[in-house]
Parts: sequence; structure tokens; C-alpha cells
Amino acid sequence: MSDIVCTSPIDGRIVDRRPTASGADIELALAAARAAQAGWKRTPIAERAELCLKFLDAMVAMSDDIVPELAWQMGRPVRYGGEFKGFEERIRFMARHAEEYLEPVRPPEEWQGFKRYIKREPLGVVFTVAPWNYPYLTAVNSIVPALLAGNAVVLKHAAQTILVGDRFQQAFEAAGAPAGLFRTLALSHDDTTRLIGSGEVDLVCFTGSVAGGQVIERAAAGTFTPVGLELGGKDPAYVRADVSLEHAIENLVDGAFYNSGQCCCGIERIYVHEDVYDDFVDGFVTLTNGYTLGNPLEDATTLGPMAQARIADTVRRQTEDALNRGAEALIDARRFAADVGTGTYLAPQVLVEVDHSMSVMVEESFGPVVGIMKVSDDAEALRLMNDSPYGLTASVWTRDLEAAERLGDQLETGTVFMNRCDYLDPALAWTGVKDTGRGATLSRVGFEALTRPKSFHLRTSL
Repeated sequence: MSDIVCTSPIDGRIVDRRPTASGADIELALAAARAAQAGWKRTPIAERAELCLKFLDAMVAMSDDIVPELAWQMGRPVRYGGEFKGFEERIRFMARHAEEYLEPVRPPEEWQGFKRYIKREPLGVVFTVAPWNYPYLTAVNSIVPALLAGNAVVLKHAAQTILVGDRFQQAFEAAGAPAGLFRTLALSHDDTTRLIGSGEVDLVCFTGSVAGGQVIERAAAGTFTPVGLELGGKDPAYVRADVSLEHAIENLVDGAFYNSGQCCCGIERIYVHEDVYDDFVDGFVTLTNGYTLGNPLEDATTLGPMAQARIADTVRRQTEDALNRGAEALIDARRFAADVGTGTYLAPQVLVEVDHSMSVMVEESFGPVVGIMKVSDDAEALRLMNDSPYGLTASVWTRDLEAAERLGDQLETGTVFMNRCDYLDPALAWTGVKDTGRGATLSRVGFEALTRPKSFHLRTSL
């Protein structure tokens, strides 16, 4: 056993320290999950949905405490109110549509004297490994639909947001969840890989880095345990000449710098048509200079610290590399008093004169820096947008719906946006291509990943 330690990015204090779960604790949790799931899978879907909505109510009731708690753990400013708008939207949507999405599939043709259908059976025990950047939203994507589908859930939350797992546990207990149906465990990386390699879980849902996903896959190798992976991103935006410029600037600045850029689907690179390039860059810089970097517990702060200094240092290295290769920085970090060049506080940065020889344009940054390139036409933009090992989302900013759909068909990405970015629609599959991962959450497709098909072929006349 070792200790899980959460160190605050605000001032370096220890927010929480606790021992990891023992081997006996893990075995007991898995046994309890199996026992609870045996009865839960026979529970009507409407009752499962009722429990999940009670869980939502219990979580929202704690929001006044959770919002500053999140700021202490990972630095998001309190003025943004945590994650409960999207959290509630997703849970209510999934609960509302669970019966529809999980109903048996009927063949298109009826056979006289036979009853035939495909039933969606729960997998068993789902193991969710959640990240710190959106600790409620990412976790709920698998936890609630897994329960709605009749599974039990074991949660391993990131050390940086270890208190979030506690909040999930408290809310499910307040909602009256059967004992063992949901359990959060404090696990080390080694504990996590051993648990996956044991074959004692029936699905692993992981959100994190590409390197972390590779470790998860290796751990599951030979167990035949399915693995859902949401990994890195380098999400592009293309601003066409026919854009609504003010709208695009406002939304892309927010898409690049919200949550200090610590978002898998945040905007990390922008390609702008040469006809609107100068105006776009001017407006983008003006809005960026309006951010207030500082203590996330203060209402005036619009940009908090990054969760860890090592992640901020990655952004610093990428920025320095770009400048050494000829890029130009348009933001003077001295405008942001909290940025002292080290630690977790990092000013937003806008880079121009960039190209794909620079790491900042091809490697995940996961911080408040964005590169902007001038392009001459759709073909050039498309080529550059697809020049990436990642593919989570891509956005096209235009007044031309047909053009957006045409480009979208050629974009190597999991989601195509037009005139918006950085959003998860619970009615659509959240998925990616290339090194961004595999599998899907949310929508009908997400429910399919949490169940297995069981065919019934019944002769009714002899």
C-alpha cells in the first residue's frame, strides 16, 4: 500500500492524503459489486432511472461545497460553478431514453410461428478510470449509463481529484443505491493495472493520456476484457472566409482557454482563411488580453492555475520551441501578474507564424496556448486539420451548411462541429479516431458498448 496525495495548484497545500485500498478491500468491493449486480440487472429500467435521478439530486445538493472543492483540487475558477449544467443535462437525457435505447431489437421481417429478438444484456461490473480535468463530467459518461443498463460500477478517480470519488459515493448512498452497486476505490497505477489484468471486471472505461491508454490495453491483454479509451486530442478549428467573425472569435477564445485549456476537446490549433485572417487575429488577441489570471477562489478570476506544474511546464516548452523556430507570441505574459514563469499559474498565449514543424501544432498541449495559421482555401485547411495523430473533434466556422458537411465528411475525427466547439451532446456518440482512442460513450451507441447482445429464437408453433 502507498498514499494517494492531492496537492492544490493554488498554493501547494495538501488537500487530501489517504492510503490506497488493500488487496482485501479490492476483493471485497468486487465481490459486493457482483452480488449487487445480480439483483440490479433484474430491476426494471424505470427504477434504475429513478435511482440515477435521485443520485443527481443528491449531487446537486452538494454543489455549494463541491465548487470551491474543485478549485482547490484542480484550479477551475469558482465563477464558472463547477460542472453541474452539463452533468445534469447528460444524466437526465440518459435516464429519459434508457428504456428506448435498451429495448430488444426486432428483426425487420416477422416469421410465422416464431418469436425472435435481440436482448441487450448488462456486461456485469464496469470499471471506470476517470481523469482530473473534468472529473464529474467524464466519470458520469460511463457511470450512469452503466447503471441504467444493469451493471455495477467500480470507480478509480484521479489522485488530483480524489475527493470527487467520495462525492459520487455519498450521492449514491443518499439516493439509496443497493450496497455494493457503486464503489469508489483509492488505487495506485499498479493497483489499477493488476485489477484490470485479473479479469475480474467486464469492461474498462478509461479517459486519460495515450500513454495511459497503452498501459490499460497491455494490462487487459489476454483477459478478453473490452476496453473503452478516450485519450489525447489536438482539436482543430477552420475559420472560412464566409464566417460570422465576432461569433467565431468569442467562441474560439473560450474554446481555447476555458479550464486553462485543460480539455481533451479544447481548441489547440486554428486555421483561418487569408481573407479574414488579420481581423480574426486582432479580435482574438483583444479578447485573450481580457482574461484575469489568479486565485480561482476569487470571483474576478477567469483563468485559474493549471492542475500541476509539470503540465504547465510542457506548455512552456512547446511555446519556447515554437518561438525558437520563428513563431511570434502576441500576448505579453507580463500583463498577467500571477504568471511568474514557473509553477502552475500560466498566462494565455496566442502564437502566429506557426507551422507543423513545431510541437505546439502537432503534439497535445493541454494548456492555455493556441497556434493560428493562415490558409488559402478549404483544401489547405483540410490537409492541415487531418495532419495529426489525434481525432476527437474538429470545428468549421462558416455560414455554409453544405460546405461544413462536405468538409466534415473528409475530416478524420469523432465529432464535427459547425459554429460551435468544446461541447458534448448526450444524444450523439462521444468517440474518436486514431490515437484519440476507441469505443464510444453517450447516445444509443454508448449504451450498446455497456451491454452484450443475446439473441432469442423461439419456435411458438409445433
